[in-house]
Amino acid sequence: MKPTIFSAALLALFAAAATGAQARMLAAPPTDTIVVRLPNKATMTLVVRDAQQLRQLPQYHLDSLVARLGTYIKRADEAAKGAKTDRVTMEFFPNQDAPGQNLPEQIRITTHKSANRAYGPSNKVEVLLEKKFGMVVNIDRKNNDQPRAAASRADRQAHRDSLRLAHIENKSFSSDFVFDLGLNALTNKSNSAPASQRPELRTLGSRYVNLGISYKQRLGGKRSPLYLAAGPEFAFNNYMLEGNNKWINQNGLTSVVPETNGRQYQKTKLATSTFTIPLMLELKLRDDHHRRTLTLGAGGFVGYRLASWTKLKYFEEGSMYKDKDHGSFNLNDWQYGLQGVIGFKSLTFFAKYNLNDLFKENQGPQAQTLSFGLRLSGK
Repeated sequence: MKPTIFSAALLALFAAAATGAQARMLAAPPTDTIVVRLPNKATMTLVVRDAQQLRQLPQYHLDSLVARLGTYIKRADEAAKGAKTDRVTMEFFPNQDAPGQNLPEQIRITTHKSANRAYGPSNKVEVLLEKKFGMVVNIDRKNNDQPRAAASRADRQAHRDSLRLAHIENKSFSSDFVFDLGLNALTNKSNSAPASQRPELRTLGSRYVNLGISYKQRLGGKRSPLYLAAGPEFAFNNYMLEGNNKWINQNGLTSVVPETNGRQYQKTKLATSTFTIPLMLELKLRDDHHRRTLTLGAGGFVGYRLASWTKLKYFEEGSMYKDKDHGSFNLNDWQYGLQGVIGFKSLTFFAKYNLNDLFKENQGPQAQTLSFGLRLSGK
């Protein structure tokens, strides 16, 4: 905006509008608004309470004011580019900067980031001359024929940072789909127990799958990294035996026995499905750009067994057979234990440790389940 254009428009406006403004005061509300469209397609709005205020405008030496106003707007615009919010307000005091020139006592400039641009200069500047007059300068950048400078890398990064921060601050509650994929192991087995009560599991065949929804509530202020996480989950545990052994349930006792009729098993497993409710505290740490870096979570879980079955897979006389047998197999219906997660950026690991035995006391191998692996979603 050039000072000569601004001043010429104002002086012409004062001569033509002073009488009209005074006449309107007889019937109009106690506020007048004068809109000026400048040649550079900017729109200037003057707001006064009466004609007397309008006649006082020339005493503010608008030529000098406009020259200073361009500097003030530029400074406000630059401040808005690097700001983390969509609105920045700055105050200037021309009369203090240049005493004796009868300049306005105060100019307040509010800069809004463009609604249709991700970054860059503002599209709206509000200027308040003291507290008596208001002036709004609107720049329609869509119709502006002047080329716009490309946003710098720092501008784009500042915009992304502000979006992340706004998302964090505005979203205190969230829900995520949980998908865990890992392995099972049996721990704390008794070395003095007979071989039938000390099952050896095939590592890669003893898989663990967990599906669920995690509801997370932030604890503390709007930038707090601490969350409380809970939600329903369905876990599937496979305990696949090593060697040519199989699970059997006889006389109220579940045990592991070798195959004696010469049949060779490809798979011999015990599987369970469990409904689980976890409860964890999660700490989500972020870097200077509000991107997640380190995630730590710890808590417990309690679950109830929904179903259990054994499965045998083998070949006989050139045909493949799959024998499946459903039953309780003397498993404990209730399972409870500790769990935790640790993640760095998009990579997250989980671990779950059952505090009670997998089988009922003296009715099966005395061992506890350890599940561990990758959390593929719900990070």
